[in-house]
Amino acid sequence: MLLKDYKTTFLNELSSWYDEKEIESFFYLMLESFHRKKRIDLALEPAMEMDALQLLRWESALAELKKHKPIQYILGETEFYGLPFLVNESVLIPRPETEELVSLILKSTKYEVRSTKLSILDIGTGSGCIPIALKQNLPEAEVYAIDVSEKALAMAKKNAELNQVVVHFRLQDILVMEDLGQSFDIIVSNPPYVRHLEKAEIQPNVLEYEPHLALFVEDNDALLFYRKIAALAQKHLTANGKLYFEINQYLGKEMVALVESFGFTKVQLHQDIYGNDRMVSAVK
Repeated sequence: MLLKDYKTTFLNELSSWYDEKEIESFFYLMLESFHRKKRIDLALEPAMEMDALQLLRWESALAELKKHKPIQYILGETEFYGLPFLVNESVLIPRPETEELVSLILKSTKYEVRSTKLSILDIGTGSGCIPIALKQNLPEAEVYAIDVSEKALAMAKKNAELNQVVVHFRLQDILVMEDLGQSFDIIVSNPPYVRHLEKAEIQPNVLEYEPHLALFVEDNDALLFYRKIAALAQKHLTANGKLYFEINQYLGKEMVALVESFGFTKVQLHQDIYGNDRMVSAVK
């Protein structure tokens, strides 16, 4: 079957679930993943065909898209900060907002000597996207990452190998830790922050497939992780060490107040590209 003909079928089959722009995005992501071809290749090779096994793979993916399964889980891969990452349902899919968090950290170090051997800790690492992206851009840094999920850490380790970087991963539950074991120049975290009361805003592809352990917190204690991490950071950051959080967009003021209550200075609330309160940075 010609791929250009199948594209029409693909668009029609998914038109009841997604808008045309999103369906086209799915199609070209799958074209690259399944055939290692790009949009321009299909335009230049209109007679490009797929065999019966390839068609079966497309049909299987199509059926999963109709169930709102995220395209990244279907393909088993995604991109973050220009780097390839493997993903499955044990880890959150890396998001553009988290790329902004990485950019914020890298900008904050640009005036420092890049050869300085910074010590960095990522708490709740998931796929490993934050520490791996930081290590790629700060090769002299010693980078550590912890998570409570063995399955998430297994995926993070694969991603470190895929991107040929060394990150020291640890299986630990931050909520029961009283000591980080060493000092760090930078501590960063994108912990669970979605309140159950916000579930109505969550798309089905997220709610039904992504790990709730990494997403949700109780409504009556939404800043649980931030409070614990801020307390540990106050003890284990070096002098003038920096703390970075990705946060719930509805709790920006509360987050600033929390971080300030632990004695941090230069506490700043940062917006994402959509204008939402999304990050907090502070200095010990």
